[in-house]
Amino acid sequence: MRFGILVFPGTWSDTDCHYAVSGVLGQEAGYVWHKSADLAGYDAIIVPGGFSYGDYLRAGAIARFSPVMGAVRGFAESGGLVIGICNGFQILCEAGMLPGALRRNGHLQYRCQWTRLRAERDDTPFSVRCAPGQTLAVPVSHGEGSYYTDPLTLQELEEQRRILFRYCDDDGTITEAANPNGSVDNIAGILNEQGNVLGMMPHPERSCEALLGSEDGNLIFGSMIDSRLIDGRLIDGRAGR
Repeated sequence: MRFGILVFPGTWSDTDCHYAVSGVLGQEAGYVWHKSADLAGYDAIIVPGGFSYGDYLRAGAIARFSPVMGAVRGFAESGGLVIGICNGFQILCEAGMLPGALRRNGHLQYRCQWTRLRAERDDTPFSVRCAPGQTLAVPVSHGEGSYYTDPLTLQELEEQRRILFRYCDDDGTITEAANPNGSVDNIAGILNEQGNVLGMMPHPERSCEALLGSEDGNLIFGSMIDSRLIDGRLIDGRAGR
């Protein structure tokens, strides 16, 4: 699989993502500068974390206008896999590719810490390597990571099973104490309607080796490697689903 990793002025997690998918998982990867509109040859796109354009105006607000984002939208509409991590999640929301917004953390503090995520589904291109209800150790690093959306949209996300990850305790229980930023309903990651775009605040690229404290991020990237969408239907190349 060939991953395209976007690079905006202020992006800093691009090299970490490159190492995770190429150095650890053995896939091909290339960098895509924000002024490019050419995503030909890529099977999946990573919109990585950082402070694109210095977070001026608000996180992701300027990056959404970069030429590459028009290409990303077309890539996703054609069924390509897209994952937005931290600032990438913020950019996808600003670009209208995912609903809702990421606000200042509820405690108004920047948090860089380990969190536990509960995988709510094991049948998406980002979670086929996860067991039902499995918890993953993945760190967060953000000051504006509190996911918010209106009650009607939240209900739609629930009904359509588009909430993929929730912050939880070690046993998988959803608690207020396990929520590092005040996200509504402990939401850590959501999907688009087609199910081929994921936005998440935690950093799977920072949990790709035991030396880092966890290899659970590989379950997410590995699921992308195993899976692809054909005519809107999930094909799991690993398990033949």
